[in-house]
Formats: sequence, structure tokens, C-alpha cells
Amino acid sequence: MVGPEIQHVTQTGKVNKCLSFGPFSRGWCLSTRPLTFLKCRSRVRVFCTHSFSIKTDMELGSIVSAVRSKRVLLGDEVRPAVIVIKDGKIHQILSDSDFSGDVAGEVLDVGDRLVMPGIVDCHVHVNEPGRTSWEGFWTATRAAAAGGVTTIVDMPLNSIPPTTTLGNFHEKLQEATGKCFVDTAFWGGVIPGNQLELRPMIQAGVAGFKCFLIHSGVEEFPHVNDWDLHRTMKQLQGTGSVLLFHAERDVQQTTEENGDPCQYSTFLQSRPDDMEIEAIRTVTELCLQYQVRCHIVHLSSAKPLKLIQEARQAGAPLTVETTHHYLSLCAENIPAGATQFKCCPPIRGSVNQEQLWSALKAGQIDMVVSDHSPCTPDLKKLDNGDFTEAWGGISSLQFGLPLFWSSASKRGFKLSDVVRLLSQKTAQLSSLDNQKGSLAPGYDADLVIWDPEREFEIKEASIYHKNKVLTPYLGVTLQGVVCVTIVRGLLVYREGSFCPEPLGKHLLIPIQPNCGAQ
Repeated sequence: MVGPEIQHVTQTGKVNKCLSFGPFSRGWCLSTRPLTFLKCRSRVRVFCTHSFSIKTDMELGSIVSAVRSKRVLLGDEVRPAVIVIKDGKIHQILSDSDFSGDVAGEVLDVGDRLVMPGIVDCHVHVNEPGRTSWEGFWTATRAAAAGGVTTIVDMPLNSIPPTTTLGNFHEKLQEATGKCFVDTAFWGGVIPGNQLELRPMIQAGVAGFKCFLIHSGVEEFPHVNDWDLHRTMKQLQGTGSVLLFHAERDVQQTTEENGDPCQYSTFLQSRPDDMEIEAIRTVTELCLQYQVRCHIVHLSSAKPLKLIQEARQAGAPLTVETTHHYLSLCAENIPAGATQFKCCPPIRGSVNQEQLWSALKAGQIDMVVSDHSPCTPDLKKLDNGDFTEAWGGISSLQFGLPLFWSSASKRGFKLSDVVRLLSQKTAQLSSLDNQKGSLAPGYDADLVIWDPEREFEIKEASIYHKNKVLTPYLGVTLQGVVCVTIVRGLLVYREGSFCPEPLGKHLLIPIQPNCGAQ
């Protein structure tokens, strides 16, 4: 069926004939044409714009009933398709020729922009309540939306109080209410003496728990010892929950710690690979003994990968993540005094980095996350450039997708690998894989619409997390521009603009049937 005739109205008001877009009721089109405005002789309304600028009267916050694109990532294949949305869920995925346009509401036609599942970032430090000068739900989730991240999972620290008791979890939920632009789930925390809080928090909906095997950097979240770990594993047996490990342990230093604190090499030598190896050795032994799901966060060293593989082959339910900064940055290129590059475990050398990429391609590393861990400028010690005193954490929540794609696309990774590593596996870890991370009927209509080919430079004015200058990526040019973010069928972000009110919701994880068993 040929669509209604559409007229091209030039800036002078002259009317020319223009291409028709078929018989859907109301729609908006992104095209690579210079800015034009289109009108129809019927009730169809289509607005075309120049490349990547979406100037339509479709209000942010609107319910999107269908998304049409020449490039939709379905499995391993990119093809034209229409994603029909109903009640916030993907209802159908149709070929363009099979789409009748019979939907109630708004249809978004994005031309040849790529449509794929929204990113699920399961490692984000929001720091609210208590440290909102560092970050907060409002700014963090806006940064997420601008980066095509449709779901975050908030870490139990560095908020005050930390999410280590049922009461503290309820306080965090209250603080987050009405502030989230994307959907948000929550990790609980394990600290000495809180083991009897774990099952109540599971029943209340936390996605799992995180612990430290070394000082966490904040006093209110102390690290655990072996006795705490055994008590914790016994509490988690039979729940289906997961324990996340910051996998570093203190080891006997073999080098003198008297180097220049403004040189990155001094800090790097203070956190050797052995710290990760010894911690991961502990994790693998616990995982095998108790058969409780375990997960290693932010792996920076490639050396423990053999331990991880051996444990998995022996039957350990063990997963591991790395981060965008370990894959994008290397120690040799960090300038003196550039403390915005400091994180723990540390960014290591280029040889190690290539080993991480190889492990990722081989399936030895399961997922990639941001580990967005912001702070205030004074804590980064930018005035004196002292790596040994500066806060360790990197802000990158908004830029995970282009950071990963800029490097991965040059190493033979496919778009389907992006979805697997940044959406599906992260959703699975967080027990959200029945609703997030996939383009399929019945899943939440969480979509990122982006241009994988277009490059852009990261500038302070386009950063949405709170302390904008505290990122090592300022001035870096990346490949992959996020155009639109849709959360459960709601238009939350479009080319630098956000819906007027936060539309994200809390994601509370249903308990397993045997969770209450002691």
C-alpha cells in the first residue's frame, strides 16, 4: 500500500513533492537530510531533520507505540524492522512490509539509526544518601540515559548509610524515589557482623551482595575476613543470590614505597597483580566449597584468569567482569599528576590490556561495566597530583557504549557482542534477564538508538554526571553517538534533552522459592 502523499515545505514556504512513508498513523522520522519540515495531505505527520538532530514535536516523556528503523539488531543480524510496544513491553517485532501501522499512539521512525537493547550497567556508585556532593540519583541516571543505559544497579557504598541492613535499604529506596531517569536495581553489602541482615534484604528485593577483601576506602563499609566470608556463604546457600567480590588482598610488598607520589608508576607498584591473584584464589575456593554464585568485579589483571578458568571447569558458579577503563586506558599513557586516572585495582600496562581483550573475545571474561565511582574535586587531589592520596574511582557511566565500541570494533567484535557483554550478561548477573537486556516479545521496551559510525569529542558541556571535570576522558574522541534512549516504551532522552520528570522505576528482585529455608 502506498502511503499518503507528503509535501516538502521549504524555508521559503514553497511546497515540493516528497517521499511517502506508508500508512502509519502518526510518526517522526530521523534522516540525514538538511533540516526540513514535512506535512501530509492526510492525517499522517512526519518530521525529517538533519543528521542526528531530532527536532520533532514528539514530547519527551511520551509513550512510544512503535520504533521503525532500517537497522535493528536482532540476534546476530541487523535488518529493517518495526518494534511494536504495548504497555511498556515489546509486543511484536515485524518486518517493515508486515507493519500495518495499526497502533494507538506515537510511532518513531529513526531512519538508518541502529536500534538495540538498552545497556544494563550493573556496577554504578550513586552515593545517595549521604554523599550527594559526589553524585546522586538525579545526575547519575541522567548521565546513564544520555549514554543509552536503560538500567543501572547501584552499589551499596559509598552512600551513608551503606546498604548493609534492611533499614538502610529502605532508606536508600526512599531517597531514590522520584529521582531516577532510568530503571534502578540495588546491590546490598556484606560487612563484618551483618550476616543476619542478608536474607531479609534478599526478601526485600536486593539483586545480591558485594564485599571487600581489602579496605574499601570508606570507614562505614569495612572489609571482611575469612570467618565473615564463611558465615556469609552459609547464609546465601539455597537463596539463588550472588556475592560480588572486590578482589584484592594485601600481600607482602617486594618493592620500596618511596617513589614520587605524582608519578603513576609509584601508585601502580603499590597495587601489584599478586593482590588480585591472592584474592581470587580465596574466591574460587569459597565458590567451589559452597556452590554459591560468586562474581569478581572490575578485574584489572589478566594473570588470575587461569585460576578463574580452572575453578569454572571444576564446577564453580563463578563470573567475572572488567571495566571500560581497563580496556581503554593503559599505564604507559597516564601523565604525571593526572589523578583522574586513579582507580583500584589500578589501570595496568598495554600488554595486560591486550590480554584482557583476548580473554573477553574467548569468553573468559563475561561482561563489561563502567564501575562509575565519582567523588568531589578536592578528593582527587588535583591541586598536588598525589596519586597515593587521591580518591580511586573513574567517572564514565555516560560513555560506556562508545568507549567499548571505539576499541572493540577495531578488534573484530560485532554489534551482537556489544549486546551480550553490556546488556545480556549484566542483566543475567543481576537476575533481571527475564525482563532486561534483549530485544524479544515480552521484554521491557528498553532501547538505545545510536549511530555506531559517527565520532564525537567528549566536552565538559555535554557531560551529565555531577563533577564533570573528574573524568580521564575529557577531550577524547570516540565512535558511536547515542541519539535516543527509551525506557519501557517511554522517550526519556533525545539528543541532549531529557524528559521533564524522572520516569525510571525501582527494580526489586523476586525471591527464589527456597529463599526462606535456613
